[in-house]
Amino acid sequence: MKIEPQDLQPLLAGLPQWRFTSDRGGTLAREFVFHDFAQAFGFMTQVAIYAEKRNHHPEWFNVYNRVAVTLTTHDVDGLSMNDIEMARLMERVAAALASQVH
Repeated sequence: MKIEPQDLQPLLAGLPQWRFTSDRGGTLAREFVFHDFAQAFGFMTQVAIYAEKRNHHPEWFNVYNRVAVTLTTHDVDGLSMNDIEMARLMERVAAALASQVH
């Protein structure tokens, strides 16, 4: 089910580093920066396992320690709770990796 614009703001309040665009009916985007390539790849691996189980796959691009992510739900032509849940998971995974000492 597509998230209506009036319902989106409270959900985004908990995701301050994500930006909403109206492209393609609605997307969320964020760039994560990690310590190094291995940490970025580890992030992508953990998220990929979750995404595959949920059958909800992010659009992403990785160069060295950066991972740029765009979330949208093609089936609803915009954002759904699947995108919000994926963004929340990504935040948790990134925070856990950031807390690791190198």
